[in-house]
Amino acid sequence: MAAELLAARAADASLAPIEYRPAAAPGVYVPTPLPIGLEQPRATPWLIKRADQFRPVPPPALKSVQWARDYDEVRTLGGRASEKRSAEQSEIARFWIVVWPQSWNPIVRQLAAAPGRTPLQNARLFALTSMVAADAFIAVFDAKYAYAFWRPITAIRNGDLDGNDATARDAAWLPLVDTPLHPEYPCAHCIVAGAVGAVLEAEFGRGRLGVLTMASPTAPGVTRRWERIADIVEEISNARVWGGIHYRSSTRAGEAMGRALGEFALATHLRPIN
Repeated sequence: MAAELLAARAADASLAPIEYRPAAAPGVYVPTPLPIGLEQPRATPWLIKRADQFRPVPPPALKSVQWARDYDEVRTLGGRASEKRSAEQSEIARFWIVVWPQSWNPIVRQLAAAPGRTPLQNARLFALTSMVAADAFIAVFDAKYAYAFWRPITAIRNGDLDGNDATARDAAWLPLVDTPLHPEYPCAHCIVAGAVGAVLEAEFGRGRLGVLTMASPTAPGVTRRWERIADIVEEISNARVWGGIHYRSSTRAGEAMGRALGEFALATHLRPIN
């Protein structure tokens, strides 16, 4: 089955070369790193019908009160030199720099090891969590490149250009975590957490599950502990703000997208025959 799946995806658009064309006048320098995920919206989904099926509403308008709140929160708590962010918040931000399967499979494996679970149950569990995560990346990069919203490091260094008197420019502001090379809205880590979290809650419930633990290669020596799936999802959303790379509205939009995607997958795929 694995060989057949690999063969079926050998020509998928997610493996295509990045054809990003920088906007530049002839002879004028622009930063040279290529953006990440530009090809993902053209990939073939596993479960959802199309890449934009769960595309959220646009990010807050730059002249809105919500934008000013988002801006001020990430400027205050997400800056590299922040005096408002606690030591634990900094630790959490660094912990969740980890992405891809390393950021969710350790938790899935712990839950799959619960007494009494069958190989069939766990095969379905791993299949669903993997497929909803893959589709979450397709959906989120569709939205990211549709809205092309600026990251905090860009917005805060240009706070005098957004037309909002409540946003103060900080010309030298830097985020705690290095900014990923793709647009800001919505939060990718949050949609994956929301989608995988929806599958895990459907399988194991929303209550306390005992102590779940996880280490991270991006925070050596740190072990995080939680009792509920929702606690993990919330922590990931907070980490992106405390790391200075996402706004609060973006984390909420990403998490909502993920939960909707996960619930759709549960209702339509790998259903019990009976």
